[in-house]
Parts: sequence; C-alpha cells; structure tokens
Amino acid sequence: MKRRFSDEQIIGMIEEYKEVEKARELGWKYGISDATFYKYKANFGGMNVSNAKKLQALEDESSLLKRMLVATILEIVAFKELAAI
Repeated sequence: MKRRFSDEQIIGMIEEYKEVEKARELGWKYGISDATFYKYKANFGGMNVSNAKKLQALEDESSLLKRMLVATILEIVAFKELAAI
C-alpha cells in the first residue's frame, strides 16, 4: 500500500505532536484524520528516522526472501512432477 507521507515525514509529525499535543491541529495542517494520525503514532511512535529506515530495509528484504522461497517451492514441485513421469 502506498502511503501519502514518507516514514521521515510521519516521524516528524509525531515529534510535532509532542509540542502541539492536539492531533486535530496536525490533522488540519497535514490533511489527515485523527484516526490516521493515531495509527501512524502506533506504528512509528518512539522511532527515529534511522530506525524507520532500518525497518523499511528489513521489510524489503523479508519480502524478497518470501518471493525467493515461493519460487524455490514451485521449482521443487515441478521437479517432483517430472520425476513421477
């Protein structure tokens, strides 16, 4: 799912929230609902930018490894079918 804001921007919003302490004001400023802000806060609260980048890199690597696993499993199934012939 494509997000409208980058991880760095979301973390900046959360830092700004610590100063303003009103999610509604941030919602008006950035054009998001209170629920969206609180979802961002639940996912990124307590993180800094470097942690968010590391998390994104790990998620990308995990996705790649899952695709590689599926490809390998499909190859194994195909070889078993060939061997049964």
